[in-house]
Amino acid sequence: MTSTTGAPTGLSDRLHHPIFARLYARLAFSAEAAGAAEHRDELLLGLHGRIAEIGAGSGTNFAHYPSEVREVLAFEPEPYLRRCAAVARSNVPVGVVAASATALPIAAGSCDAVVFSLVLCTVASPAAALAEAARVLVEGGELRFYEHVRASDLRAAHRQDQIDRIWSHVAGGCHCNRDTVSTITAAGFTVTEIRQFDFRPRGVSLPVTPHVIGTAIVLAS
Repeated sequence: MTSTTGAPTGLSDRLHHPIFARLYARLAFSAEAAGAAEHRDELLLGLHGRIAEIGAGSGTNFAHYPSEVREVLAFEPEPYLRRCAAVARSNVPVGVVAASATALPIAAGSCDAVVFSLVLCTVASPAAALAEAARVLVEGGELRFYEHVRASDLRAAHRQDQIDRIWSHVAGGCHCNRDTVSTITAAGFTVTEIRQFDFRPRGVSLPVTPHVIGTAIVLAS
């Protein structure tokens, strides 16, 4: 079951790419059958309580949340994707809210986990988004992430750097060369689990082929 709220002011992430938003929703759907469904199950395994999902897109994760999840607050600034998310299938209560990754309209320490799923490649400031995630997490809460990342192979990473300006222009602001795991640790999180792999849903290598799925926490000071 899902509900939705209207758009507040101050939104920026993913807001100005209506054509790509429609393409993104279609690609997310087709990627499920090519292996992304299993990735989402892995990402969300064991979650419980109240969850904040930042950059929820078209709501593809919703059907993969375990029954122990009491509520998902799904934040998405892009209007078309938000409308898709509002009618996405889900087995847990979901509220779809218009909000930027860097300004979540919820109290500090109010969520048991925060989920980023193919989002940190696109937000204007990953560091600010991660700081906001840390703010809303309860003590001992988890950050779950599923992202395409900078290649570990130097030649492949160099190719990502070369193509990134064009890629980000045609792919709705997505950057193919971000070292997201390093950004997560620089934001004060400690990565406790991580799996690195290549994902080729259409059988070809792309600048966004390298992926990670992982868990991180903020250690108490």
